[in-house]
Amino acid sequence: MTVPAGEFVALYGPSGSGKTTLLELVAGLRRPDSGSVRVAGVEVTSMSRREGDEYRLRQLGVIGAPHNLLPGARAIDNASLKLWLSSKRGAKQAIAPLLEQLGLGERARHRTEQLSMGERQRILIARALALDPKLVLADEPTGNLDTQRTLEVLGLLRDLCEKRGMALVLATHDPRAAAFAHQVYELRDGRLTTYEPEHVGLGDSTLGGA
Repeated sequence: MTVPAGEFVALYGPSGSGKTTLLELVAGLRRPDSGSVRVAGVEVTSMSRREGDEYRLRQLGVIGAPHNLLPGARAIDNASLKLWLSSKRGAKQAIAPLLEQLGLGERARHRTEQLSMGERQRILIARALALDPKLVLADEPTGNLDTQRTLEVLGLLRDLCEKRGMALVLATHDPRAAAFAHQVYELRDGRLTTYEPEHVGLGDSTLGGA
C-alpha cells in the first residue's frame, strides 16, 4: 500500500481484521515479522526507540477517540500538547489559528467536560496537525459521533488532507465512512486488497456513526 502526499486513504475491514495493528506498524509501535514500512523515505522498522519517539512527535499525527483528551484541561491546552512536548515557545498562540479554522475559537478556554463529542474530536484533530505532520493516522475517529458530526469530521479531514498536502490513513469498519476517501483498501482474513464495492455495499447514501 502506498499513500501519496495529499491523499486520503481508507483502510476498511470488520472489527478484528487487523486495522489497528497495521496502523501501529506504521506508527512504529510494533515490529513486523517481515517486510518494510517507509514514511517519507525513512524505514520505520529500523528506528531506535529515541528515533521512533521523535518520528511520532514531529512527523506523525494520530487521531484517536475523544477519551484520549486530558480530563479537566482546557481545549487549547489539549490541542497544544504536542507543541509543548516539542518545546515550542508560544504553544497556545501557535495553535490558536488552527482552532479557529476548526470552528473552536470561542471554545478554546472550555474544559474537556464542557465540550461536545464533536468538539472533542476536533480538538484531537488540532493536536494531530499541530506540528504539520507528513502523515496522519485516524483510528475509527467517528465511532462516538452522531450522524451530523460524523459527516462534518470526515469532510473536514478530507479538506485538510488536500489543503495541507498530508497523507491520511483512516481505519474504519463503516463502509459509508470509507466513501469519503480518495482510495480504499480492504483488510480481510489477514490480506490487504483493493476496495471492491460489492463487498461493502455503498448503496445507502445516508452516513451513520461508525
